[in-house]
Amino acid sequence: MSGEDANYRKMTGRPVGRLIAGLAVPTVISMLVTAVYNTADTYFVSKLGTSAAGAVGVVFSLMAIIQAVGFTVGMGAGSWTARLLGARRNDEADGVATSAFLMSLALGLLLTVAGLSLMDPLVRALGATPTIAPYARDYARYILYAAPVMAGSFTLNNLLRAEGKASFAMVGITTGGILNIILDPVFIFVLGLGIAGAAIATAISQLVGFIILLSPFLRGKTITRLEPARLSRRPETFLFILKFGLPSFTRQGLASVASIALNVNAALYGDAAVAGMSIVVKIFMFVFSLVLGIGQGYQPVLGYNYGARRYLRVREAFFFTWKATVILMSSFAAVGFLAAERLMAFFIPGDPEVVRIGALALRAQCIAMPFMPLGVMCNMTFQSIGRSWTATLLAVSRQGLFFLPLITILPRIFGLAGIQTTQPAADLLTFVFSIPFALRFFRLLREECGEGPC
Repeated sequence: MSGEDANYRKMTGRPVGRLIAGLAVPTVISMLVTAVYNTADTYFVSKLGTSAAGAVGVVFSLMAIIQAVGFTVGMGAGSWTARLLGARRNDEADGVATSAFLMSLALGLLLTVAGLSLMDPLVRALGATPTIAPYARDYARYILYAAPVMAGSFTLNNLLRAEGKASFAMVGITTGGILNIILDPVFIFVLGLGIAGAAIATAISQLVGFIILLSPFLRGKTITRLEPARLSRRPETFLFILKFGLPSFTRQGLASVASIALNVNAALYGDAAVAGMSIVVKIFMFVFSLVLGIGQGYQPVLGYNYGARRYLRVREAFFFTWKATVILMSSFAAVGFLAAERLMAFFIPGDPEVVRIGALALRAQCIAMPFMPLGVMCNMTFQSIGRSWTATLLAVSRQGLFFLPLITILPRIFGLAGIQTTQPAADLLTFVFSIPFALRFFRLLREECGEGPC
């Protein structure tokens, strides 16, 4: 049996729960390591002061833009290649993968050039206060240098997961993340580079991770192949990649816009508010990365089996993943609610105002956590089956339909408390908004199942 046949049988025949768990474990590890090194950046930089800690939160919005580009191309190509591999159209999958990889590098380079040429207005637009801006410029410069390999890494990661090789993706992401954690204190404190040292550590780590992620393709260890000769000459290929990735772009892009809006509103209450909210975002992303990791283990299973018309397995995959993520988020929500002050003090123990502001925001976010998986599941599900416009609408809902309007309304009514509770309120509204889409998905499966074997 060829490697391609064995992989097909695994993805369409192995028990769904065991299959998702097997794919999710390396993905969760990858997401956790990424969240850890993002949190480590905040931890080490916070030792330089409250303004420096705020700068990490400001530049996080820029990193979200780079991530949006990488995920747009990677998730678009990944969802498409999973369906093509499920339908056993491997040559077409090669063309999609090659085109997506080269496109991500080009778009990342474009971000580098644009960002470096507009540095000062960029950091102001991201929400930096006058005291935070110098730190933000030093940090953003090196992040922009690394934009092409960061975008390329996100694309390679998604392509590997799409064909069920999440363990390869894990090695690249975790190696880069661990290296980042090691290099942070060396560059910041030992070499005395300050906040720029944290950014340099991130850039080097991203480059190492990129090389490791690329190596399975170069060594012929993957089903899809990246070869310049397979670059599509058809504009429709690139447009379809972007179309299928549009939900990711919308979700990640709006996350960046929402982060900027949060920083701008928090800046009205001083550096302590910016730093406090930035730390809460990092803590939350650490927990949320678990849900995203499990969901990213779920997506290739869904795409493969939907392409193979195994609709009962698709349904089973949805419910298994939803239950697992709800239990996980509920557990972490309980811990976070009870330990809010301690978690905040871990980052900046010498600033009680940061702790006070962050603890309330973290507790409010914990209340909403158990309700969040449904929206993520619906978004990932419709993207994986190629319903990009529905997935895009769901991606818009959390930050676009709810957060951005609320961040302009609640602070005017409740002041700082409005800023602290905007994201949880948006998450609860997203849960309600997602329910009819989940019901629609199961109706769609019943209709598809009636047209052929399940």
